[in-house]
Amino acid sequence: VKVGMGKPCGVMKPRHLVKPVSASRVSGRYLTHQKGLPTLPVPPLQQTCERYVAALEPILEAEELQHTKELLEDFKKVGGVGRSLQSALEERAHKSENWLSEWWVQVAYLTYRLPVVVHSSPLVLPRMNFRDKRGQIRFAAKLIAGVLDFKTMIDNETLPVEYLGGKPLCMNQYYEVLSSCRIPGLKRDSIVNHAKSSRPPKHITVIHNSQFFVLGVYNSDGTPLTTDQLCAQLERICKASEQAAEEPVGILTTQHRDSWGKVYTKLISDERNKESVSAIQMSIFTLCLDGAMPKVADEMHHSCAAIQMLHGGGSQWNSCNRWFDKTLQFIVGEDGTCGANYEHAPAEGPPIVALIDHVVEYTRKPEPTQSLTVSLPVPQKLQFNITAEIRSDIEEAKKNMDMLAQDVDMKVVVFAHFGKSLPKSHNMSPDAFIQMALQLAYYRMYHHCCATYESASLRVFRLGRTDTIRSASNASAAFVKAFDDPHKQNTEKVDFLVKAVNAHRSYTNMAIRGQAIDRHLLGLKMIALEGKVPLPAIFTDAAHSKALHYRLSTSQVPSKTDCVMCFGAVVADGYGVCYNPMDDHINFAVSSYNACGKTKSAHLAQAIEEALLDMRTLLEQTPRAKL
Repeated sequence: VKVGMGKPCGVMKPRHLVKPVSASRVSGRYLTHQKGLPTLPVPPLQQTCERYVAALEPILEAEELQHTKELLEDFKKVGGVGRSLQSALEERAHKSENWLSEWWVQVAYLTYRLPVVVHSSPLVLPRMNFRDKRGQIRFAAKLIAGVLDFKTMIDNETLPVEYLGGKPLCMNQYYEVLSSCRIPGLKRDSIVNHAKSSRPPKHITVIHNSQFFVLGVYNSDGTPLTTDQLCAQLERICKASEQAAEEPVGILTTQHRDSWGKVYTKLISDERNKESVSAIQMSIFTLCLDGAMPKVADEMHHSCAAIQMLHGGGSQWNSCNRWFDKTLQFIVGEDGTCGANYEHAPAEGPPIVALIDHVVEYTRKPEPTQSLTVSLPVPQKLQFNITAEIRSDIEEAKKNMDMLAQDVDMKVVVFAHFGKSLPKSHNMSPDAFIQMALQLAYYRMYHHCCATYESASLRVFRLGRTDTIRSASNASAAFVKAFDDPHKQNTEKVDFLVKAVNAHRSYTNMAIRGQAIDRHLLGLKMIALEGKVPLPAIFTDAAHSKALHYRLSTSQVPSKTDCVMCFGAVVADGYGVCYNPMDDHINFAVSSYNACGKTKSAHLAQAIEEALLDMRTLLEQTPRAKL
């Protein structure tokens, strides 16, 4: 079971087309900014133990809770193992830029062995207004130009610094998403970033009909290719790959990481294959030009588009037209379906969303007519030597991918009744309000509360990633139990709602200040593992497994673009819920697995809609004086 995926966190404000701080290079600005950021604190041991108990209360039986309390008493006592682990963790924090980030990337991503496909995060853009090859190529060319425009700011260190609550944020993740790639290993993967090499890449990879092409995107004088030049090059690529590839090598990246690690070693033992794979890994990003997906009714379009971004629809559709290890893949379908898929290890959602907001706005700008004066080299097709053994690995990967594709149950809904302006009008945090609707929806379906993950950004700290906001609290449990109780007055119910929303807001603030419990507990566990100390009983306790079994794994990813991010559920019997609250509507993506007979994405989506409407009705029917 994947523990707390670093799902994109939702505390960032969306922005308009980003204007660079300066038009020319500002060397050293990034490092100066980074050095000015505080380091991640280690919370007090006593505080974390108390908050851990509070987090367990809504999800455990009384006797389980009592057992855990006894273990914690032993853990934190003077002379107890907890005290020595805490001292060692504080010592590590004193000596490092960020005591958590390296561990987090290893534990949450690189040693996690399930396929990256489905467990990574795609983003679905609004459907674009083209429905043919020509329109697809034109839009893709503009998209490339938009990414290169954003890349210039990264290269020149002129990206505007982001702020949260008046505090500057770590900008490191922006420098990790371009020209980087995950490399499969036999037991643990690694990440390579070529942007920082002495000769940074000048090409992207274009995939069409499961064939890979290197496309140089800069002229010899260092200027980016114009949209017209890019169009001409993409047309050449499409012409050179009209028939689908016989051996779709990209499907191998969908495999279980250990299987892919073994195949990868075989694949790159051939010199030509090694060069081709290296060209993909080094490229600035990957552009997938997809064939049309099966036609569906309009109300199904959002969900089908999410599936296309998440895994491509299986080997018969577009799952072969990918390299899922690439940090950033932009996907442009022939029918106007567009979005991105990103491998999660180098970055959370907000930097990706900021980049995509910029790109979408860039594609909408009118462009000057440009003349094609320079003759450009023909884009180079990447060649692979496929042995009979690797051919059989490709067939196996197709079979496994198709099973996974059939297992994913995805439902995207646009909740059109109201958006974030409604909770704001009642002085409530929109995120906390939506999270309480998720708690109510789940409780109505299953009649109990469950461990719930929502990610919180730690970017106010140097190299900060995420911590967990535990949305299931004593206050949320009291609220969901009271909501449908006929013996409770509306005023009481509103009181429970206000308390639940405030508790969530308070936990969120605590988390972004580095005072939540989950990463601290992970740090103590890692110190024990690395120090070869016997694992303390609190980590082998059944309650600890329950606390990390997130049947609701959730994330708010706000964006200026009317899009939605989505991801697979992190446990077999759970849900993944991602949402983008706009002013007057909310985009939701709900995922689960068909193999589990107890979950159904459409049912939870419906329950969320009903919970939101019922919460609005409650607020409208209760006199404002009582709020």
